[in-house]
Order: sequence, then C-alpha cells, then structure tokens
Amino acid sequence: MTLRIGVLASGKGSNLRNLLERGFTVVAVATNKPSCGAGALARERGIPLGEFSQKRFASLSQRDEAMRDWLLEERVQLVVNAGYDRILSAPFIDAFRDRMINVHPSLLPAFGGGMDAVAQALARGVKLTGCTVHLVTEEVDAGPILLQSAVPVLPDDTVETLHARIQLEEHRLLPEAVRLMEQSLAATRAPLG
Repeated sequence: MTLRIGVLASGKGSNLRNLLERGFTVVAVATNKPSCGAGALARERGIPLGEFSQKRFASLSQRDEAMRDWLLEERVQLVVNAGYDRILSAPFIDAFRDRMINVHPSLLPAFGGGMDAVAQALARGVKLTGCTVHLVTEEVDAGPILLQSAVPVLPDDTVETLHARIQLEEHRLLPEAVRLMEQSLAATRAPLG
C-alpha cells in the first residue's frame, strides 16, 4: 500500500523536504502562510498546494472545513502536521481521526500546548528535552504518543541551536512514525480517504 500523505505546514518546510527525500508519497500540502518555505517547496516539486490564509475566511471553522474538504478531494489518507502553527477544529480532526499525526519539539507532556516549547525548555532550565510524534486529538498536544526522542540541553544553547538539534531528531522520528501509521492503517484496513 502506498500511503497518500497530506502535509500541513506554516514554516520553512524542513520536515516536508525530509519526507519527500525519503520517498514518501506526499500528494497535497496545505498552508495558512502561502509564502512560507513549505509552500515554495510544494510549488517547486509540483505538489498540489492548498492556500488557506485566514484572511480568506470569515471564521476558523470555515477555513478548517475548506482545508478538510480539499484534502479529502486530494484523497489524503494520512495528515502530517509538520510545523503547522494553528489549532485545528473538531470537524477537521474528526475527518482524519486516528489518521493525523503531529511532530512537537518537546518530550510531551512537557511544554505542550503552544509554539514556544524550545524557549520554554530553556527558560525552565531543563537538562533534557526532545521531540514527540503523537496522534492529533481535540486536546492540543495531548494525543496518544507514537514516538519520542531525547535531546540534551547544552549550557550554551540558544533557542536556535537547541531547536536545530531537535529538528535533526524530528527528521529521524517523523518518517518512523509515518511508517508505523502506514502499517497500522494497513493492518486495520481503516477507511482511507
């Protein structure tokens, strides 16, 4: 089975690039920031790009409904949140229940629920942080954990240096999680798309 992956991204697109370089079938990229690096990469690679800037929609739920419908039209089987910086609504999550994963730059449950997990880890003075890939549920960063990887915090770390080392682990962990999801969906014969 070749899993049809849709990626949600708002940033530079390093996790998207990583999935593509590892041969995964990314059939759609959705973004709320059309000028982001992930959007540029999708255009460069000829991957259908859905641009869902909030300015185009009267509400968050309308944006999520439009994005959900577009991903379903693209026959996406697994949604990967790879640096997507928005909270998703319940109808969107319901459409991809147990078929949507997120990569988060902390060892959840520590420093969940926001976009500044690396800065929080440094501010709290922890000696160990890392990244987590988990299933997406209505509760932010609280879905079942699939994989985690620890990264030591060095005495001279900045947000940038620590985040760069965490991203190296994200690039290793996310493909493993996608393979796990592929095996799980194949084994359960879950409805795809």
